[in-house]
Amino acid sequence: MAPEYAQKTTQSGKTDDVTSTALLDESLSIFVFQQEEAHKRGLKTTIEMTYASLFSDVVVELAKRDHKKYGDEIALTLLGLPCQEFYKKYKTKDFCIWMFSNEDKERIVDDVFGLFYKKFGFYPESTGSYYLDAYTINYIKKKYPMVKCAIATCWEEGVKCYHTTNNSWYTFIDGGPWAPWIPSKVNSCLPAESAADDCGMVCIPHLSRDLIACFDGNGSNFGTHPQNVLRGMIYKDNELPYLFNMVDMYREQGKYNHGQSYNMMFVGPGWLNKAGRWEQPYELLRKSYCDGLDYYAKLKKAGELVDMTMSEYADYYRKNHPSYLEPEVALWKDVLYGSNKEYFWYYDPFMRICLDFNQGGAIICLNPYVAKLDLPVGIGTGNAYDCSYPYVIQANYRAGYFTHYAGQGTLKSCVIRRGTEEVDLALERTMATYSKVGEDILLTTKPFDVVFSDLTVKMRSLFLFKKGSGEIEFRREILSDLDEKGIEIEDYLVGCYGINEYSDDMTGITLEVDGKRKEALSYAYRMRSLEGDGIARATIPQIHTIVEVGASDPKAICRVEEGIAFSPMFRLSVKKVYQKKGEFVSWLKVKKGN
Repeated sequence: MAPEYAQKTTQSGKTDDVTSTALLDESLSIFVFQQEEAHKRGLKTTIEMTYASLFSDVVVELAKRDHKKYGDEIALTLLGLPCQEFYKKYKTKDFCIWMFSNEDKERIVDDVFGLFYKKFGFYPESTGSYYLDAYTINYIKKKYPMVKCAIATCWEEGVKCYHTTNNSWYTFIDGGPWAPWIPSKVNSCLPAESAADDCGMVCIPHLSRDLIACFDGNGSNFGTHPQNVLRGMIYKDNELPYLFNMVDMYREQGKYNHGQSYNMMFVGPGWLNKAGRWEQPYELLRKSYCDGLDYYAKLKKAGELVDMTMSEYADYYRKNHPSYLEPEVALWKDVLYGSNKEYFWYYDPFMRICLDFNQGGAIICLNPYVAKLDLPVGIGTGNAYDCSYPYVIQANYRAGYFTHYAGQGTLKSCVIRRGTEEVDLALERTMATYSKVGEDILLTTKPFDVVFSDLTVKMRSLFLFKKGSGEIEFRREILSDLDEKGIEIEDYLVGCYGINEYSDDMTGITLEVDGKRKEALSYAYRMRSLEGDGIARATIPQIHTIVEVGASDPKAICRVEEGIAFSPMFRLSVKKVYQKKGEFVSWLKVKKGN
């Protein structure tokens, strides 16, 4: 009832009061329809009761009925706060729980949980919001220890979404997991590293989203939420094959995650209103919802899907997830445009990272989770609304290989040189295969040709993610014969730090070459560089992060380079010359900086 951002009744000519009878009645009828359609197909649901709905005896009784008859879970969401009672008590139009002051977060949580208990005689085992900050999660777990599952983030909804909503959507949430995780007590975006760091809840993302389209563009158009797909106008003749392809791509991820893949549809009544939405008539909204349920039901009947309530899933995850250090990965192919574009996503307590094999396996996103940044959010914290976790590389916000004029974009790639010619592997389109090496994860590209005017070199790249270490090993294999002129291979990282497109002050960053001789420079936008043996290192005190690049061959040369104000980046690299077949092995490490 009263969807959290339905600030007016969508029927023409009605009032803009979210507490109006017309809106509440319509919302109730749609809720009943949603439940009936799920139950017809033998699917369990989790009913996320809003604060507003708890004041309706009719809704409470319907939830009790479906809980008893179908085994649906009755949960409690911290979305849907707006209603007459909330306005009178809190005298604000704010509705995002994470944006309130810590005092008000506690007050609202106690209010909502208390009312839930009054109506149902028990506390919920599951809760959630569009986003839940660590402070709120920790408070809920302390006061209501029976809560075991929560919706806690919305994957990749930062400035891309902001720009496509006419700069009017003040929920910035980039840098979090796309799949279920156990959050750290320090920051809800971060997977816990140990039992001591475990917040006590299994958390799930607000939606299951397309891990290519959602990163490259506005996430609100790409998810296993039928009305998102309609909003993105990704359908033809009222059919939505993209929705089913996306579900299948999620199912595919089970191959890389111990046989487990997770997918969900989270649809509130506001998305199915009778007047239509997103320029679509109610009939299409209804059909898209039912088509999505039909596909889930078909998979369940074939034994290829297990439906669970939120609390059931939390128990399942606790039982089946191997360890706190076990990464979550996704080798995601393009299911929107049908291209050969392919991303590999990876997160664990040390990092969240993305490799783009359309760019030869270049790293296009790197969030240093290892820093375990405590980033309070809400009124009174100095950060009222932005929940994003900082990055070191973000090719969409700070450019990548392709940049304007003289700049360098953030990227981790490799350049091959022969004389005065050079080829960046970010220009080498390829695909990858996944395998395991013990407990580590290996991605291997298809061979590709590096073409010079007088020689074509066949190469292959391998990326080894070393479990529980914050380290990635890069192998650049030379598969064809060379001559005396040879080639130079340089693995490099161009980085910075931030949470959006705008440059932050790089002053205070230290760049070092650490080998037989240790040299350092303090970032001052003067385009200086250092070169030597050993390790190339950047220490970024603003985000308590250290980034290191090195090679297994002690004869390799490492280098650090300082940027300029027009190109406010730093560059770390390591290189070596080859005159015959072989492989260049380098590595990247992220460490906590304080």
